[in-house]
Amino acid sequence: MDVRIRDMAVGDCDAVAAVRVRGWRSAYAGLMPQSYLDAMSIEEDAARRRAHFSGDDGGRVTHVVAERDGEVVGWGCFGPSRDEGEAPGVCELYALYVLPERVATGVGRALMDELTGRAAAHGFERMQLWVLKENERARRFYGKAGFAPDGAAEPFEVDGVAVPEVRYARALTA
Repeated sequence: MDVRIRDMAVGDCDAVAAVRVRGWRSAYAGLMPQSYLDAMSIEEDAARRRAHFSGDDGGRVTHVVAERDGEVVGWGCFGPSRDEGEAPGVCELYALYVLPERVATGVGRALMDELTGRAAAHGFERMQLWVLKENERARRFYGKAGFAPDGAAEPFEVDGVAVPEVRYARALTA
């Protein structure tokens, strides 16, 4: 496969914003209000991403991009779990998105392998993620990557519409 995974740089913010917004619009169509998805702006997301990326998170968040033929086609990031009371050895996959036309081409798998490998190398023993309960495609992808529901669920609302999430987790090995 001709996918290259590398650390994200601030110069990637526009491309990553396009991956994220287009990924949301594709993955969440029919699961979230279309008005919310239509209102998403690549430019605004890129500006937020630049501000966040240039901020000091103490090196706690790892961002990577997937490139194919010099084009950023995917993005993912992880860091310490945001769930209250989690042990220091637990991290969270915050995001993993691939351009819609690159879904099912191995890009997502390459990103997942890189992110779980890096998390293990950083000393994390377990990775968690939150996924929309109704997002069957993503749940199948995570299941194939060794994740399973751990019983945690949480309400999530977008523009007044309930879109509940479930938590998935897996052990990491160095």
